[in-house]
Amino acid sequence: MQDVATVFPELDRIDDPDVRAGVRECWEVARDDAGVESLASVPWLPPTQRELDLPDETLVGHVHDVVAAAVALAESLERTRGATVDDDLLVGGALVHDVSKLYEFDGMDDTDVYDLLGHPYYGVVTVTNAGLPVEYAHIVLSHTSRTTVEPAFLEAELIKRADEAAARDIRLRAERDD
Repeated sequence: MQDVATVFPELDRIDDPDVRAGVRECWEVARDDAGVESLASVPWLPPTQRELDLPDETLVGHVHDVVAAAVALAESLERTRGATVDDDLLVGGALVHDVSKLYEFDGMDDTDVYDLLGHPYYGVVTVTNAGLPVEYAHIVLSHTSRTTVEPAFLEAELIKRADEAAARDIRLRAERDD
């Protein structure tokens, strides 16, 4: 099985060893439960990929984009507005925001988790079982318009906006390729 720390070197940005271990555990348990050999091969969002004919978009690439965008937004707000951002919460939350997709899809096929629960509810189970604080479950729930939960703190808002921008970029690139 592929090492999570190799796939997500951003784990090294998390100072708190318990948070780092919890984020890593989320991905390891989800990977093992889903029987995924290579995290790098997991598709980003199969329904959208089928619709836009984007077979090569990956979840790992998307997560990297979300982490980078959220960190850049936070750094800008810290520099220009004096915002206070919990870097462990920001990076850890960005890393786990889409962990539920390992349960929602089997390759390019939807699973019962996706069909019956939808995105991102199983992610809450995953981060809770890994012992991460409730703020991480909140990030998972509030990062998407598929729930009615709105971000309650800055880190959650930054991750939601970073996720939207990263997803929109994928869609725009598909439109330009037509």
